[in-house]
Amino acid sequence: MSSIIVREVAGKADRKAFVDFAWQVYKDDPAWVPPLKSEVHGLIDPKKNPWFGHAKAQFWLAERNGKVVGRISAQVDELVLDHMGPGLGQWGMFEALDGEASAHLIATAEEWLRGEGMTRAIGPISLSIWDEPGLLIEGFDQPPMVMMGHHRPAYRAWIEAAGYAKVKDLLTYEVDIRPPLEGVVGKLIAAGEKNPRIRLRPVDKSKFDRDSAIILNLLNDAWSANWGFVPLTPAEIAYAGKKLKPIIYPELVRIAELDGEPAAFMLTIPDINALTADLNGELLPFGWAKLLWRLRKPRTARVRVPLMGVAKKLHGTRLAGQLAFMLIEHIRRACVGEFEVTHGEFGWILEDNQGMMSIAQLPGAQVNHRYRIYERALN
Repeated sequence: MSSIIVREVAGKADRKAFVDFAWQVYKDDPAWVPPLKSEVHGLIDPKKNPWFGHAKAQFWLAERNGKVVGRISAQVDELVLDHMGPGLGQWGMFEALDGEASAHLIATAEEWLRGEGMTRAIGPISLSIWDEPGLLIEGFDQPPMVMMGHHRPAYRAWIEAAGYAKVKDLLTYEVDIRPPLEGVVGKLIAAGEKNPRIRLRPVDKSKFDRDSAIILNLLNDAWSANWGFVPLTPAEIAYAGKKLKPIIYPELVRIAELDGEPAAFMLTIPDINALTADLNGELLPFGWAKLLWRLRKPRTARVRVPLMGVAKKLHGTRLAGQLAFMLIEHIRRACVGEFEVTHGEFGWILEDNQGMMSIAQLPGAQVNHRYRIYERALN
């Protein structure tokens, strides 16, 4: 008889144990960056996260002899069912100390999904495609950048042992951004800079609600044909804008306008993980002050481009690539000249998104992380 007990998270103490368990899993992993606990608590709180307006989730802890040895979530999202097909459930927030705990947790999540009428399961996705999708399978030695996950190498074998097979890989690329874009791309940028129809502008933080809505609505349009796409609702757009505002620097976030209409955007953020790593997930009592001071003028060696998009009507045109490369070059200049950045990370990018892959594969760019999403039928 197994010594593992899996039970639902219920109450404040269980939620704390659920969040804090990651510190036990990664206590000896030098590449892990502790997340801000307040952010994780907010993610799983239906009163704070507007994702719960169209989705529901259940959370579990696995225990052995009264000690937590694993955690998992399972979720059913109405927008996933609408956009990815009926019967598709998800699980995520997965952490475990051993294969036995892993097997019990995945089986528990699957059973809950069956009870919700789901016929397929994909994971890990924590909690939505816009949070931390996929399992890290390459790049364990490099700390993840902000909004990306980090996992134990053993997880891959445990998930595959549960009958899961790859459905999609997500890639991030790292590149030395100190050299300017030259050659054919450089000429394309120069031509765009002379084109009176094109205007690149930084976001206006005094009108941030307006500009964040422009960016996120462009995102919904630009990514709508991508595998896994689920649109952000108006409530989620407002919530994301509020969360992003403290780490937005106008020089690093730009909107491209074509004939006066928003046509493309690029969101670049400093490696906030480098600014929070020593806080050990805590903002109290002095973490807030430290972080606010560091955010005044961040100096990080790396930046990340988590979101970039060109209006769908321009996809497949020369203008789409021109706008994308203009955004990259203008923000690159600001990163190097004003923020002393040396390296940038693009992604995640779907492995079969040829348009974005061709943009991300700048001279010298290398894949530094690979994340895998798995799927299996719930027979």
